Amino acid sequence: MKITIATGLYPPEIGGPATYAAMLESVLPNKGIEVITVPFGSVRHYPKIIRHVVYGWKLWVASRRSDIIYALDPISVGLPALIVSKLSRKKFLLRVPGDYAWEQGQLRFGVKDNFHNFIEQRYSYGSKVSALCWLESFVAKNAKLVVVPSEYMKTAVSKWGVDEGHIKVVYSALQPLDVSSSREELRVEFSYSYPTIVSAGRLIPNKGFLSLIKVFAQIKEIYKDAQLVIVGDGPQQEELIDYVGELRIVDSVRFTGSLSKDALGAVIKAGDVFVLNTAHEGLSHQLLEVMDIGTPIVTTRVGGNTELITDKVQGYLVEFDNVNEIKEAVIRVLNHPGSHERITQSARARSKQFATDKVVNDLIQIINEIHGK
Repeated sequence: MKITIATGLYPPEIGGPATYAAMLESVLPNKGIEVITVPFGSVRHYPKIIRHVVYGWKLWVASRRSDIIYALDPISVGLPALIVSKLSRKKFLLRVPGDYAWEQGQLRFGVKDNFHNFIEQRYSYGSKVSALCWLESFVAKNAKLVVVPSEYMKTAVSKWGVDEGHIKVVYSALQPLDVSSSREELRVEFSYSYPTIVSAGRLIPNKGFLSLIKVFAQIKEIYKDAQLVIVGDGPQQEELIDYVGELRIVDSVRFTGSLSKDALGAVIKAGDVFVLNTAHEGLSHQLLEVMDIGTPIVTTRVGGNTELITDKVQGYLVEFDNVNEIKEAVIRVLNHPGSHERITQSARARSKQFATDKVVNDLIQIINEIHGK
């Protein structure tokens, strides 16, 4: 069997789709499935509209000898993939890791509501957001099956009007990061002082980096040598750098840009606490990796996060952008080092339940199901 994967993000870019696409490339051939990956990054330098036309052509060429086209988001690659599948009469499988309309609404169209409120009133945010909502629903309804990474996302996608029987939960897979050096060696190598707070992700509003920087400024009043390390890039980068300057903490905040997965793992392992102040996650690859590495986690009580972490068992859960709660949770981690071992061991054990073989076998069952239809 041959499958063409259409992905919006691809290594060295950071993000769940990039991690997921790389995992499928490495594992599926061992299961007898040939993989051809078409990253959207290969056309991103073209003007808007043109890039989608060029991307569609690349998909057409790549999929001519494929049985299935598997798109890893509903619009940027999902819409071209659906069109190509219709023209070429290929089976179309869609993965929905998050709500593209909400993410773009937050980034570009002034949407302020959280994800929970957004999915209850999707068509009340103006014509541009409504168009995105309609498009992602249209693409999902026309897929043979829709794959989601959590029960939470299954509920969300069903509210697009997609029959629940056509939505399959396949959890994100743990891809352990290869970090051979000890935490102590890495802290010396990176010149980390105590405490060092680490975060990673696309630099966009729904990842909450502005509030995290505000939290860090308050923590620095308590811990004079504190450092904040932010890994990733994105459209909000200049705003974040300017905010760090306004707070006069430039010397204590590092923006690393994008890193390789193993380099990111080293940075996380060297840190004292990992904070993911995110407004929404389908099911976070990043959290799975941190759980496996063993750095204490503070993250938000949203989406699939609660399917990974029980508060005060595998980490600490807080409300998104709640500066006081995030600050209190980080200080709790720093002030109670004796609880680190219990929490990180529990987190590591939980992460093992998302082993690659199980996740891939679940996906292959779905691939075989639609291939036989």
